[in-house]
Amino acid sequence: MNNAPRIALYSHDTMGLGHIRRTSLLARALRRPPLNAHVLLLSGIRESGAYPLPDGIDSITLPAYRKHGDGSYGARALGIPLDDLIALRSQTLAAALDAFAPDLLIVDNVARGALGELDASLARQRARGCRIVLGLRDIIDEPAAVARQWQKLRTLDTIRDYYDAVWIYGDARLYDTVAAYGLAVAEKPVTYLGYPDPLQRAETSPASDNDVPYALCLLGGGQDGYALAEAFVRTTLPDGWRAILLTGAMMPAAERAQLAAILADRPDYQLLEFTPEPLALMRGARAIIAMSGYNTTLELLALNAPMLLVPRIKPRREQWLRAVRLAELGLADCLHPDELSPARLSAWLADARPRKTARDRLDFNGLEHINRETLALLTP
Repeated sequence: MNNAPRIALYSHDTMGLGHIRRTSLLARALRRPPLNAHVLLLSGIRESGAYPLPDGIDSITLPAYRKHGDGSYGARALGIPLDDLIALRSQTLAAALDAFAPDLLIVDNVARGALGELDASLARQRARGCRIVLGLRDIIDEPAAVARQWQKLRTLDTIRDYYDAVWIYGDARLYDTVAAYGLAVAEKPVTYLGYPDPLQRAETSPASDNDVPYALCLLGGGQDGYALAEAFVRTTLPDGWRAILLTGAMMPAAERAQLAAILADRPDYQLLEFTPEPLALMRGARAIIAMSGYNTTLELLALNAPMLLVPRIKPRREQWLRAVRLAELGLADCLHPDELSPARLSAWLADARPRKTARDRLDFNGLEHINRETLALLTP
């Protein structure tokens, strides 16, 4: 290619921070030779501004949605009706993409965008010759639930009408995404890229030189992590250990205050709200208890960390499916949230140890493969 391509990556991010973390990692890969792309991130999460970006990558942050526990949506901060927020985001996306004029648009996870906000943009970008790819994580939800949702949202029809390809950020040996969700029906090329290696991010050294071993608890965005957090702060630590709880930026302030009150008499615990780079904390931990969102789990697997996964089971069962499958492969320990208690966490910490090495079982070359597939797609 004679000229550096322009690539836009859309991430809707209505729950947690996983999509923007993955998208930022992919953007860095697309910035490398031979592509040397100019990359624009379009994100629906205000914390995206905390992630450092190299030259050649910039971002636009949309007014945020909030996903409620029953799966419905509302405005995260603006006091406006949902329909008005959808219109605002849709028009902002269309204007940004028209002005940037990307050669390639990579849409994360939701073919029409959150609540259909990409509909106008897909048609306009397709008409001007932009290539469009749908990027999917390995597990979305139980197949029957995805089939119902995709039928309602016309997902497979949208892929057929507007997309050039589907890329899966995963490995079929862990989960057969194509078969589970009927992607062959879309009649477009589907490629398993493998997992994007999170250790290729810049900062992966321990967060502290303190030699005191510590347990770490991770809650993703934190909006539905209070039950796990409360059990963790009431846990009995192994002798000589300390503990760090990372609540996530989306945990309600009242819940964070309750945790702080519980920890008032526990100097061996540290409460943190948010860090743009959790790998440093993970690398230094002796044992990690976490929910099992895509990115957190991938980071733990890449580090071969001793992990206990306590997944959410609603409104989606994605995390449960992932945790159970990793336990079957001998790569993680798994605890159903109904069995969660300080005693169960204490018992696990007392015997925490690494499991099998994930890199021996799964493909972690997703960043190399996305460059290869992008080059092939954009080469006449």
